[in-house]
Amino acid sequence: MKEQLLHLPKPHGLYHPNNEKENCGVGFIAHIKGKPSHQITKDALEMLTRMDHRGGCGCESNTGDGAGILTDIPHAFFAQEIKADFNVDVTPGNYGIGNIFLPQDDNERAHCVSVLEKTIEDEGQTLVGWRDVPVDADKADVGHTARESQPVIKQLIIASADGIDNKTFERALFVIRKHASNAIRTDESLSQALLFYVCSLSTTVIIYKGMLMGSQVLDFYTDLSNPEYATYLAMVHSRFSTNTFPSWDRAQPCRYMSHNGEINTRQGNYNWMRAREGVLESELFKDNLSKTLPVIETEVSDSGSFDNVLEFLMMNGRTLQEAVLMMVPEAWQNDDNMSNEKKAFYEYFSNVMEPWDGPASIAFTDGRYIGAVLDRNGLRPSRFYLTHDDRVIMASEVGVVDVETDNVKTKGRLRPGKMFLVDFDKGELVDDEAIKAEFAAQNPYQDWLNDQQIHLSELQCEQEAHGFHPESLIHRLKAFGYHTETLQFMLLPLVSELRDPVGSMGNDSALACLSDQSRVIYDYFKQLFAQVTNPAIDSIREEVVMSLRCSIGPEGNLLNNKAENAHRLVIDHPILTNEETAALRHCNHRGWTSKTIDITYDINKGRKVSELLEDICQQGSQAIKDGHSLVILSDRNIGKNRVAISTLLASSALHRYLIANHERTQVGIIVETGEAREVHHFCLLTGFGVDAINPYLAFEALWQARRDEMIDIESDAAIIKAYRKGVGKGMLKVMAKMGISTLESYKGAQIFEAVGLAPEVMEKCFFETASRIKGVGFDVLQSEVEKRHHHAYQSNDLDNLGHYHWRSGGEKHMWEPQTIANLQLAARNNDKEAYWEFSKRSNEEGTRNCTLRGLMSFKQGNPISIDEVEDIKEIVKRFATGAMSFGSISAESHESLAIAMNRLGGKSNTGEGGEDSKRWTPDANGDSRRSAIKQVASGRFGVTIDYLNNADEIQIKVSQGAKPGEGGELPGTKVDEGIAKIRHSTPGVGLISPPPHHDIYSIEDLSQLIFDLKRSNPAARISVKLVAEVGVGTIAAGVTKAKSDHIVIAGHDGGTGASPLTSIKHAGLPWELGLAETHQTLVMNDLRSRVVI
Repeated sequence: MKEQLLHLPKPHGLYHPNNEKENCGVGFIAHIKGKPSHQITKDALEMLTRMDHRGGCGCESNTGDGAGILTDIPHAFFAQEIKADFNVDVTPGNYGIGNIFLPQDDNERAHCVSVLEKTIEDEGQTLVGWRDVPVDADKADVGHTARESQPVIKQLIIASADGIDNKTFERALFVIRKHASNAIRTDESLSQALLFYVCSLSTTVIIYKGMLMGSQVLDFYTDLSNPEYATYLAMVHSRFSTNTFPSWDRAQPCRYMSHNGEINTRQGNYNWMRAREGVLESELFKDNLSKTLPVIETEVSDSGSFDNVLEFLMMNGRTLQEAVLMMVPEAWQNDDNMSNEKKAFYEYFSNVMEPWDGPASIAFTDGRYIGAVLDRNGLRPSRFYLTHDDRVIMASEVGVVDVETDNVKTKGRLRPGKMFLVDFDKGELVDDEAIKAEFAAQNPYQDWLNDQQIHLSELQCEQEAHGFHPESLIHRLKAFGYHTETLQFMLLPLVSELRDPVGSMGNDSALACLSDQSRVIYDYFKQLFAQVTNPAIDSIREEVVMSLRCSIGPEGNLLNNKAENAHRLVIDHPILTNEETAALRHCNHRGWTSKTIDITYDINKGRKVSELLEDICQQGSQAIKDGHSLVILSDRNIGKNRVAISTLLASSALHRYLIANHERTQVGIIVETGEAREVHHFCLLTGFGVDAINPYLAFEALWQARRDEMIDIESDAAIIKAYRKGVGKGMLKVMAKMGISTLESYKGAQIFEAVGLAPEVMEKCFFETASRIKGVGFDVLQSEVEKRHHHAYQSNDLDNLGHYHWRSGGEKHMWEPQTIANLQLAARNNDKEAYWEFSKRSNEEGTRNCTLRGLMSFKQGNPISIDEVEDIKEIVKRFATGAMSFGSISAESHESLAIAMNRLGGKSNTGEGGEDSKRWTPDANGDSRRSAIKQVASGRFGVTIDYLNNADEIQIKVSQGAKPGEGGELPGTKVDEGIAKIRHSTPGVGLISPPPHHDIYSIEDLSQLIFDLKRSNPAARISVKLVAEVGVGTIAAGVTKAKSDHIVIAGHDGGTGASPLTSIKHAGLPWELGLAETHQTLVMNDLRSRVVI
């Protein structure tokens, strides 16, 4: 059997399994009084069947993406089975049972069984036996792929040792599962290691799941149809994955929860949890704690990672509800209506764990409780019913279980950040406020915070802060890669407009890895963003749930509640002033000290940057051993003979090194940098683990600009205030693109892809971040920095390198003045020679010098007869214009494009601004001004049933190349009566498209919209527009499974009427990468024939 038929494939080409995503349907039904019945099981399975549309199936109509059910252990049923099979009598709580997936290979299966049985013995528990789980793949009509990859499924029954209580036994079962799983699933000698999976092993709950459709679960697992299978709770889950690969283990429910959504901060959460393992101490496990590590296991999804941490916290003494509240807190930072006690509870726990951020509806249970919680933004649907006969029903939608109207006691929906909980021991539904009030009152959290927290304002510095040094300013600016456009387009507008500067058109400059200029390393990185499987959020209108506030410095022990856990430094903004930085450098306050590490080096000593980074890492680790709370990486010692290592390289290398050594949570990392100055730079530094940043040289550049009367701001202090405000708004916008609400979650989350950096750089500094075309290594990066440094001290003027606007001798651009002049000449004079010159310059010069595709050439084949070549009239029918809205361009331009494309037989695209219905009637001369492609964007401007009916193709715009993860904006001054009429709006009122479609928060939502659009116009082809980023192939696979006919992959160089320059320059990837990844992923999933790309 082929390896890929057993599990997710290994990385291949541009495909990587880490990019897989999933959206789902989730729900549960329970009897509040804890009264078991087989009807609960039947109703839950009916719920699962009715949510089939929220699950997915791939290249086979009867192979599902995954479905399952979690129930309490039906004791009467299993006691009977265990007695019949093993002649053993068991009592509730004194035996554990779980469904185990085992390898198909006999020898490997025997090995797994042996490891488990040896672990049971080592932990002092008693093996009762192995029960074959009865399954019927034929009756369930399970598809070929699922059958081929189906593991052997057995039930493991373990009896507790004499004299131990239930909680101690549960912890022993946890150790058995973790130790065996870690040993087996990481054993490279086993070809089917990943087929081994413990679905559940508990005294209270059991899980039946697999690579099934929701409607197949009951027929596949025959236990579930036995009338004796009586339960008081049942949780179900139906999975919609972005792939068709076998993944029996990734089906849900997980061991204690089910998840509909996506953890956007998964990589950061994983890194921080790994780092915390170095300071964990458990009063319950003591020396046995090491057997339960790592906390997050290998080869698990974001849901699996969440479940691993939830389980770990519970097994170490935290209650289910407390653990969930720690991981998915409310938006407490800006909520003036929240009680001080509850706010103190959340603030205290923010010191030991960052939020697991992203759209999520999470159902959870441990047998004693069952409940659900929504993320702070409420971006997943969850509705509930409470009936007079004491049943509670919660699901992703209503109608999943039949309930008579007069039996409904109450109904409602979960609200953002709120918890819904049933306590079976008390037989009641527990109010959200009551839950949180109870936990908030358990400890004097506010007193702990008052006594322990340190605020920057407390730190008094007797040393004078570094100030303004104009005599060396130009040399330092040039050494750090500043140029005239840095001030003109980035820094001056930032402080004048108090926001990330806005530009237009697109990015036609060369990629950093193709540039012949000396580019800063930040330019090699592109920001990632949310599309389809999770929504972006609106950083302006949803600012109330967002926060830049962080606690930094050494963390306490995650596994206990002590006052000392609050002993951290609170900073409200990641940008530090010079005075704040000086206070941190010289602090000796309540046990806090810092160590400054010089990241400059003598250019004459010839040391390699890779060696210098190793020295920095060793110094950082030694600072922890010496008891310092903070490490400050500083490049202030730069001079004519001293070169600065990139702050991004130095800080990321140190962050990565400390994580690997389990030391990262024992120190805060501050950077004092002349290099970072833009929003993108600060996002990168934070995203790769920096706690706070002092951009001292940006301050000095702006202070000099004030003295040169380039900006009208009253004082240097006012400049710093404006700069921090503008940077803060810009960082929130970047975070919002990925649907992340707090800087605590964004920090270390690595939401980037590199384009053109070598594996040696990625491995040492940016581990687990994609850099798919490889590229330059440390030697090239170092030589460019030293070249720039040498040039900086040769003159006293800033260069204009033409990064934003073309300059002779500056950065290469695809659209140079002579190229455009030739195009204008060709169009105005119908000049064929001018057109060929335009074509030559744009293709041979612009494309070759600036793009990845320009590095490739066609292979020469054997000539064929011209008669076999497709006619040009047929070729041009496949031409289509870009999507430009009426409003962003004039009516004359918009209509001219439509006429031209209709004459050719191609297609013009309306963009998101609608279209005048008069254009749907041909003109008297036979021309048609009707656009064949009608776009449906997040604002839905001009979208009516008539608009949709007059389309050959309907395009759902999920993302736009120039600003993925953001919405469009048309200023009120542009909204005249004509535009307002077509967009169904008010003249003079600005129009804003929100970042997400408010009816597309997941793949299944997109599937619903595609279905609706096909019903509105059955003749139209449905298209979905995505933007290239790492993982877009898996998104496209999900879009294909959602039954889209056509997919557009846009690139980072797309045009726009208005967008932050940070987005234009640094968001999205070249379409070549996106197109190749999409094609490869669809082929691997046997989906390529279903869709046009």
